[in-house]
Amino acid sequence: MKIKQILPIILFLVSFSFYAQNDKTDEKREKVKAYKISFLTTELELTSTEAEKFWPIYNAYDDKQFELKHQKMKTYLQRLDEDNINSISEKEAAALLSQMENTDKELYLLRVKYNSDLKKILSSKKILKLKKSEDDFNRKLLKQYRDKAGKD
Repeated sequence: MKIKQILPIILFLVSFSFYAQNDKTDEKREKVKAYKISFLTTELELTSTEAEKFWPIYNAYDDKQFELKHQKMKTYLQRLDEDNINSISEKEAAALLSQMENTDKELYLLRVKYNSDLKKILSSKKILKLKKSEDDFNRKLLKQYRDKAGKD
């Protein structure tokens, strides 16, 4: 597998464990979100008109994506721990797999709508730059997480 295919999975798992801590979840998420906004603002060099239209779309997309990935997938992962997998029936496993596939479809359709909305306000070049900047941000965040975990 290529790193671009593995990275989202790693980031999901890292962010899942990162956000699994109840007390400071919202605070940590807000810090990461503020850091991401600052990073993307610098990288994208948006005009004031672009920024005014971009951030509401981006934030709505980011929130919905977070909800789908972290809340729905959290439920799935809880049901997939070692004990549950061995004890669920084939019918229950098929139903869970179907739910997971539906969440994947929702994420895909959300991304399609997001890209369509972005094309109305940003050039294709800036959209590609956004994608690269998000990947760079995720790598940077993962590196910070690794560095912090290595010190503990």
